[in-house]
Amino acid sequence: MSDLAVAKRYAVALFQIAKEQNLLDQIEEELRTVKEVFSNDTDLLGFLTHPKLTSDAKRNIISSAFSSLSTYVQNTLKLMVERHRSDMIAPMADEFVELANEEKSVADATVYTVRPLTETETEAVSTSFAKKIGKKTLRITNITDSNLLGGIKLQIGNRIYDGSVSGKLDRLSKQLLG
Repeated sequence: MSDLAVAKRYAVALFQIAKEQNLLDQIEEELRTVKEVFSNDTDLLGFLTHPKLTSDAKRNIISSAFSSLSTYVQNTLKLMVERHRSDMIAPMADEFVELANEEKSVADATVYTVRPLTETETEAVSTSFAKKIGKKTLRITNITDSNLLGGIKLQIGNRIYDGSVSGKLDRLSKQLLG
């Protein structure tokens, strides 16, 4: 079975529990934190995959490191570590967030601008682009990029909407030369 399929199975199981217990938002936030920890701390993953470390010791590490998280998330992490799937924890968190977004009709978007967007501008971008992709709203991450010159560049999944000045200049240049 492929690694992505394994991650998806754990995510679906946890998603079903979260829906039944009405904890979807809480568990989603907890898994975003877990993903950040596992993405940024490669030592933790190496430690959890070390063959000389006992399963009990690994479970204790998960319990102490993630003690503030719900028992559902802790138990899922412990199960994954016990079954030697520690490397699938971050992809599982991604899959869970994707399922939660689909359930809530939300999409994650990255907006590149020359300066940080105000809350009003963020809301306007969210409203206008959410309609274009058939979602209720967008969860926007704003990244400032001084290379844009002006305008915005928006990435939703694998789609990119480029309304930046530098993007327009690039397209005009290609049109003139091509």
